[in-house]
Amino acid sequence: MRKQVWTAAAAAVLVLTGTACQAKEDAVNASAAVGAKRIVELAGPNGEKIGKAELTQMSKGVHIHVEASNLVPGKHGFHIHETGLCEGPDFKSAGGHYNPTNKKHGFENPKGPHSGDLPNLSVSTDGTVTADMVAKYVTLEEGKPGSLLKPSGTSLIIHAGPDDYKTDPAGNSGGRVACGRIQ
Repeated sequence: MRKQVWTAAAAAVLVLTGTACQAKEDAVNASAAVGAKRIVELAGPNGEKIGKAELTQMSKGVHIHVEASNLVPGKHGFHIHETGLCEGPDFKSAGGHYNPTNKKHGFENPKGPHSGDLPNLSVSTDGTVTADMVAKYVTLEEGKPGSLLKPSGTSLIIHAGPDDYKTDPAGNSGGRVACGRIQ
């Protein structure tokens, strides 16, 4: 009789442990990709495709995976801009940085950062870049504060030079050399 009770108790523990493990696995998956995905085609000043970015909604921001080529080697400012227009060659149609909370530019600015501030891209000597980052202050959920999916759209911009992470409004990152509409 004791053996049967122990066996039943062990079976219950295994079932509960299995359920707990599944719940933990589900929670881990939910903190990874939890929603929408968007593919953003990046174009150079003459409209030529130079790469793409994949945006994935995470539990704490938007993961951005970038792959691009035909860029000048070195560091380049990389930002989310306020309008979803990418008219070359200067991409000024994309407007300023995405800044719905009216902060100052830069991770090192005590009054910042903009919601659209992102880390610099490091382009290798062959002109290519692959990078991953999380934009913590934005979402791909429509109608939510910080949504990149607003009626006029938003865009990703690669700048000619590095972002100094403190100078308002754009970190002295220079002209715009690539653009991609987030839609």
